[in-house]
Amino acid sequence: MERQRSFSFKPTRFLVFTFTISSSVIFLTFFSIWVITSTPSVHQETHVQFNKPSLGLKPLTVQTLTGFSRNFSASEGRNSILIDTHFNGPEIFSGASKNSRFEGLQNEESGSELSGDAKIESDSMNGNLTGGSANVSGVENSILIDTLFRRFENTSGFANASVFQGFQRKENKSKGSEDEIYMGDGINGNLTKAQDASDSPSKKIELASSERVKEKSERTCDVTKGKWIFDESYPLYTNGSCPFIDEGFNCEGNGRLDKEYMKWRWQPQDCDIPRFNATKMLNSIRGKRLVFVGDSINRNQWESMLCLLMGAIKDPKRVYETHGRRITKEKGNYSFKFVDYQCTVEYYVTHFLVHESKARIGKKRVQTLRIDTIDRGSSRWRGADILVFNTAHWWTHYKTRAGINYYQEGDQVHPRLDVSAAFRRALITWASWVDKYINPRKTQVFFRSSAPSHFRGGQWNSGGHCKEATRPLNETLSINYPEKNIIAEEVIRQMRTPVTFLNITSLSEYRIDAHPSVYGRKFGKSYTSSGQDCSHWCLPGVPDSWNELLYLNLQFKRRESFLA
Repeated sequence: MERQRSFSFKPTRFLVFTFTISSSVIFLTFFSIWVITSTPSVHQETHVQFNKPSLGLKPLTVQTLTGFSRNFSASEGRNSILIDTHFNGPEIFSGASKNSRFEGLQNEESGSELSGDAKIESDSMNGNLTGGSANVSGVENSILIDTLFRRFENTSGFANASVFQGFQRKENKSKGSEDEIYMGDGINGNLTKAQDASDSPSKKIELASSERVKEKSERTCDVTKGKWIFDESYPLYTNGSCPFIDEGFNCEGNGRLDKEYMKWRWQPQDCDIPRFNATKMLNSIRGKRLVFVGDSINRNQWESMLCLLMGAIKDPKRVYETHGRRITKEKGNYSFKFVDYQCTVEYYVTHFLVHESKARIGKKRVQTLRIDTIDRGSSRWRGADILVFNTAHWWTHYKTRAGINYYQEGDQVHPRLDVSAAFRRALITWASWVDKYINPRKTQVFFRSSAPSHFRGGQWNSGGHCKEATRPLNETLSINYPEKNIIAEEVIRQMRTPVTFLNITSLSEYRIDAHPSVYGRKFGKSYTSSGQDCSHWCLPGVPDSWNELLYLNLQFKRRESFLA
């Protein structure tokens, strides 16, 4: 007969069972909480930071609120995004709201709103920084991006306000009565204020964008095509305010009574060029050397530059000639220092850029031009931060035009050499020197085109004159482009060193009225016996416009260097 089993209670088994059940419940509870909290929200905010500790733009870093970060390129994303832009900057954008939202990002070149895929790219020509789409893992199509634009910490770099000029913000509010534009004011990163400082940061961005569009049109515009406009706000300085005009260019001081020749402003047909800003120019060359090298026409432009810069100097004693001598035609090398800006504006005379020498032909020792050797004063040009070269004026003289026993290469004096061939070989010598001794990372090089003369009835020494002219020539006048300019441009294109060809020929061709003529000397010392001066230019006058074009080019060059 089978024995009946008895049931007995064992406390150990009960405790094990209870512990197992409790642990399972606790584990499931914490696991559920972790899953819920770790799931990304569709409204999760993402930060995009443009890190710019140096001139190189590094990849964008995306940081989500959960702490994950990754780098991405502009080509990764395809989803459309809304951009919440927060400008974080000490002067311009300190008051921007973090939750303000772009209704669209407008590209300045096409003018169309980028409502779909945004695009990130750095435009080296105009400094635009346009947004790009990014497909971030765990975030749906519509995401908010907080874009932080930071200024460079290195105050010796370029002002980076131009970075923001590629953006144009859409505003429903009407513009104020006064606009404010902040522009990079020089290599030292200073910011200058154009007008009232009461506008919002978004207004500053919109106005800066408009200014960028204007500047881009200037770059794409041919500034050599236009006409002279009578402008009562000119000249930019006066005979009395500038102590640097030498007697040969001081037409008013020498008795010229009509003043209209000072009041003409060059106006390109497709754009506007900025008025010369002396303070901005001085900030651009702070601690640097601006050097003009060439003949007396370049001295004309150099004196003009000194006079223009004096507009920003309250105390003339803060500008002095480092050699302590007065400007005259007899001396050819000058260096003026602007004490408050620790910069120098210098001029070095060289008629041909190459060496004027002597050689023996038979029993005679004659003057020659060593077209294969750079001018011996070239050591003074080295180390400059901005170099402005020219040569053309002396290549029209009898010796150079005739080319008989004048041009020398090595020990050989050519019995006869065409002036155009000699000019080309001389410029090749100059170009080789520039490529060898000039560091393009430090020095910006310009070559100014030839300036026209306006002798009527003969040359300077044979009765040529221009006294009767009191107004510019008609702008419909057909102008022949000088062969020397063509040669110069061809040589420059073959150089390794970037050289900007500053073309002032055609705009100057209309200004027959702007030469000293008989007013290159004071009354009682007229040009009656020696001829009139229809080659150089009165100051104030046409060379001021050349310097406005130089100023315009320097502004663009600085922005390009900033974006490099």
